[in-house]
Amino acid sequence: MIPAPFDYAAPRTIDQALAALAEGGEGTKPLAGGQSLIPVLKLRLGSAERLLDLGRIPELRAIRADGDPLVFGAAATHAAIEDSAAVRAACPLFSEVAGRIGDRQIRNRGTLGGSLAHADPAADWPAAVLALEAVLVARGPGKVARSIAAREFFRGLMSTALAPGELLVEVRVRRPGAGGTAYQKVRQSASGFAIAGVAVVLEYGADRVCKRAGVGVTGVADRPYAALAVEKALTGRRLDEATLAAAAALVVEGVKDPLSDLHASGEYRLHLARVHGERALRRAAGLAPA
Repeated sequence: MIPAPFDYAAPRTIDQALAALAEGGEGTKPLAGGQSLIPVLKLRLGSAERLLDLGRIPELRAIRADGDPLVFGAAATHAAIEDSAAVRAACPLFSEVAGRIGDRQIRNRGTLGGSLAHADPAADWPAAVLALEAVLVARGPGKVARSIAAREFFRGLMSTALAPGELLVEVRVRRPGAGGTAYQKVRQSASGFAIAGVAVVLEYGADRVCKRAGVGVTGVADRPYAALAVEKALTGRRLDEATLAAAAALVVEGVKDPLSDLHASGEYRLHLARVHGERALRRAAGLAPA
């Protein structure tokens, strides 16, 4: 299908983008990679009077992986993150998740910030930023940058903590300590979205006692969420098979109304989250091959 007519602008700075967004109001839509917005427009499930292409703002495409925290511009593509040796060394989970999104064509266009701001409940990036307890930075016209904890960002089905007129400009990720990470998902065959996905960060030393645990879940509920019960069950405990199995059973604790559609029933999604949650935990704990 063909979208309804719209104007197009390509600002070169964040300030220009924010000014245009404020001037255009609700009819102006930010365009990142376009992998979600363009299909919506083509199917006429939504409309825009004007698209603001954020892809020509260098600051938004930058990746800085040499410090702590790691800093990702919101328009950094999945492929750029996947291909970065510095990111792979500093935060393997980010590299793994990037490489599991769609196919290479999608990864070449789709962006980290676009995925997070769109907040599809089955997207991959939310699980990663929740597990890593990332900080998302937003800017609005006339405002200083506002930091939003990833665990406070997702409000509901495709709903976030971004205020009207704000842009997500940066994602900051604390460099994980010694231990292991993993991302496991059941992939919807056509779209590549997660029917159920679990991202895990475990920090531990030679004694295998868990110092810190982060677990993010996607595809199961109306929003991605941190599996707090799992994190609590692991922190301070030795990471053996029994502990991991018991913790995995808590991956869906508190989910009362799981997503259900033609791809999987709610009950099956809960089952998949438990199974793949345990697999992700075992991989991150070094008890299963990557």
